[in-house]
Amino acid sequence: MKLSCLQENLNRGLSIVGRAVATRTTLPITNNVLLETDQGRLKLVATNLEMAISCWIGAKVEEEGAITVPARLITEFVSSLPADKVEIALAPRTKTLSLDCARFKARISGIDAKEFPPIPKVDEGITTKVPTSVLRQAISQVVFAAASEESRPVLTGIDCQFQDNTLTLAAADGFRLAVYKMPLGSAVGQQTEVIVPARTMAELNRLAGDDEESIEVTVNPNKSQALFRLKSIELVSQLIQGTFPKYAQLIPEAFGTRAVLTIADFLRATKTAAIFARDGSGIVRLVVTPGADASPGKVKVSARSEEFGDDEGEIDAIVEGPEAKIAFNGKYLIDMLGVLKEQQITLEVTSPSSPGVLKPVGTDNYIHVVMPMFVQW
Repeated sequence: MKLSCLQENLNRGLSIVGRAVATRTTLPITNNVLLETDQGRLKLVATNLEMAISCWIGAKVEEEGAITVPARLITEFVSSLPADKVEIALAPRTKTLSLDCARFKARISGIDAKEFPPIPKVDEGITTKVPTSVLRQAISQVVFAAASEESRPVLTGIDCQFQDNTLTLAAADGFRLAVYKMPLGSAVGQQTEVIVPARTMAELNRLAGDDEESIEVTVNPNKSQALFRLKSIELVSQLIQGTFPKYAQLIPEAFGTRAVLTIADFLRATKTAAIFARDGSGIVRLVVTPGADASPGKVKVSARSEEFGDDEGEIDAIVEGPEAKIAFNGKYLIDMLGVLKEQQITLEVTSPSSPGVLKPVGTDNYIHVVMPMFVQW
C-alpha cells in the first residue's frame, strides 16, 4: 500500500470512525482501525461488533493494500501533524505502516487486515431515504428518553416504525416516553418495525452534517442489521431483538387541566427549582392555577430540600380547566425542554397520580409523556 492524502482529511476520517472503536473488548483487534485502498480512495473502518463506521477520503493511490493499526495511536499522531500532505506506505513483510508529513515521521506496527472482523453487508430488505435535518431533530428529541441500564434491553433502543411515507421514532425508559413522527423521502414497500440501539442513533445524529440532503436507510430482511448511508460515510448497526412496549396505550386521551407556557420561562424555572431538588429525589412540584377574570393563569414551579431550604418560581400561562397539581423528576423536564425549538409548550394534567403530557405548540408530530412523582402536598 502506498498513497498520499491531506492531513485534515485523514484527521477528519479517523475522528469519524473513532467513535466505533471498541473500548472494553475481548477481541483486541477491535481496538484497531482498518485502512485500505478502495477505488482510488482511502477507506477507514472501525467496529465494536455492535456498530461499524466506514469513511472514505480522497487520496492519490499508487499501490493497493490494507492494514489495521491501533486506532488511538494513529488518531493522536495524525491530529498533532501540521496541515500538509501525508505520505503513507506499508511494508507488507513486517506489517509496518510509515507516515511522513512535512518534517515528521512515524512507523506504526500493524496487524494483518485479514484478522479484522468482516463488516456486514446490508444491501437487501426495505430501503428508504430520510431528510437529514428532520431526522436529526427527531433523534435529538427522543434519544435522551431511552434507558441507559441493560436490565430491559429493548428500552435501550429507539423503536422505529416504517409505514408508507411515515417513520415514527419512540423511546421510553419506564418513567417517560417520547414519540416523534416524520415524513420519509420515499415510501416503504412493507410496514416494518425495528429497534435501533440509542447509541447508534446518537452517533448517526453526530455524523449527519448540515450539508447532507438525505440519509439512505436499509433494514435487512431478517431485521438483524440496519445500514445508514451518508455522502462518504456508512454506519452499520446490529438491531436489538425483542418487542418494544405498546406505548400508544400509555398516552392519556383526555386531560383535566391544560396550560400553555413559554418554553424558555418554563425551562428557566425548572432549572432553578432543580438546584434545590438535588437533595429531594429530584422532585419538582408544579401547581397550575387558572386566571381570575381577565388576568392570565400561572404555573408555580417549586422544590424543597429538607436540609437546605426551598425555592419557588412563577410563570404566566394560558390555563383551561381547574387548578391542578403534579410533581415530576426535574431532570426529565430539563432534558425535554432543552431540545425543543418551538416557542411554547402545552402541559396537560389529569391528576397528581396520572402521567403528564407535554406537546410543543404549533406541531402535532411530537409528544412527551412523563410519569408523576408521588409527594405529600
